[in-house]
Amino acid sequence: MPLCVHGHFYQPPREDPISNYIPDERGAEPFRNWNEKILAECYEPNARMGNFGMISFNVGPTLFDWMWKAAPGVVESIVEQERANYLKFGVGNGMAQGYTHSILPLLPLRDKVASVRWGIDDFTFRFGHKPQGIWLPETAADMETLCVLQDCGLQFTILAPWQVRPLEPKPGPYLVELPGGRNPFIVFPYNRGLSTKVSFLPKATENGDVFLSSLYADPEMDLRQFNLIASDGELYGHHQKFRDHFLRYLLGEGGEKHGVSWSLPGLWLLEHKVETLAQLNEPSSWSCMHGVERWRAECGCTPGARWKAPFFHAMHQIADWLETVYEAHAAEIVADPWAVRNEFINIKHGQRKLEEVCAECGCSDLDAQEVAKMRLLLQAQYECQRMFTSCGWFFEEFHRIEPQNNIAYAAKAIWLTQKATGEQIDPEIISELSKVRSEKTGLRADTVLAQTLIRAENEQNGSVQQLE
Repeated sequence: MPLCVHGHFYQPPREDPISNYIPDERGAEPFRNWNEKILAECYEPNARMGNFGMISFNVGPTLFDWMWKAAPGVVESIVEQERANYLKFGVGNGMAQGYTHSILPLLPLRDKVASVRWGIDDFTFRFGHKPQGIWLPETAADMETLCVLQDCGLQFTILAPWQVRPLEPKPGPYLVELPGGRNPFIVFPYNRGLSTKVSFLPKATENGDVFLSSLYADPEMDLRQFNLIASDGELYGHHQKFRDHFLRYLLGEGGEKHGVSWSLPGLWLLEHKVETLAQLNEPSSWSCMHGVERWRAECGCTPGARWKAPFFHAMHQIADWLETVYEAHAAEIVADPWAVRNEFINIKHGQRKLEEVCAECGCSDLDAQEVAKMRLLLQAQYECQRMFTSCGWFFEEFHRIEPQNNIAYAAKAIWLTQKATGEQIDPEIISELSKVRSEKTGLRADTVLAQTLIRAENEQNGSVQQLE
């Protein structure tokens, strides 16, 4: 019976966007913040037990960036376990992730490309090889997104079963045909019943033997096919206590006793050919049954969240201004500003020099002033991409840290862009945020933006964060 567990390891960015410091967080005691608490309850024990070497997984780039500094030993263990599979089989068990955890179907094409390119480059930097697959934030997909994935050299992704319609009554994985003469793209739908049990029914995972025995008694299980269990990685030890041990037992002694053969998407593709076609339900996701409405408007997932639609509109207006100014000013320095932006993560990690990238993109002789301006513009574009982190739209209430952080990213992007170019954003664009208001507290988004712009000016003027 071939089985695979995929863990989606991700946390919303908790750093204050201006100071880059994580404030003490209520509820995380005895730890200072939730990152530290979840590290102790989930990431560290799963790494110590070797679970990262036996599951399919992705780690959110922004989370990995924090862990890289806060817990280098844990990161080293995760990377070594993944590398062992890559060296043994020629395919790894890690997957990339869209960099800023934005809902890709809601982004313009060039921002989709940036998110995917950045995710690939971040994965390659950390694991030492290119990824085969990518985890789409919230598994949100449309046809243009799949085209971007293939154009960027990726082979597969994981989707919810309701996101695809197989053209034959056969189990996945499936091929989704793409336009423009591209080859079909491979999608692995996860097993809905098993994933629901693991994620939402704690009693189902209290005993590993009972769980494994139940697979053989389930009439809907095809034990000859590749069955994938997908869940948030934080479930294993944080959301549900002791599930890190449950996972270890499944992957080791328990699975062996019950005749389970564990596999991985990349490994399965080495041994099997995907032939069944499926159509993509687009746009769609795994955590909104209304497509991707949850991240742009009120829907049945978050009733009463009337603030979301004006928030979505206002943030896109700000992003349009930021990108228009970026393109106009960067084009005075390089021939292809967007190609430079696509290389940002390699520059950020010190893999490539800004001057080298600019030379490839149409400018071979930058003076110090032009280099400084490009750095500021690129940093602003980084913050511009972070404005659309999905967590800012996930919940019902505006008066939460996640949407306020998204506004703070916008403020930082505006401040950096104004610093680089001297241009000022149209007050009418910012005024659109006045329509975004908490029903509970009266907090308005334009107030948050104004306060954050003042903080950015006070805290960063004269000490602009440089690309590392």
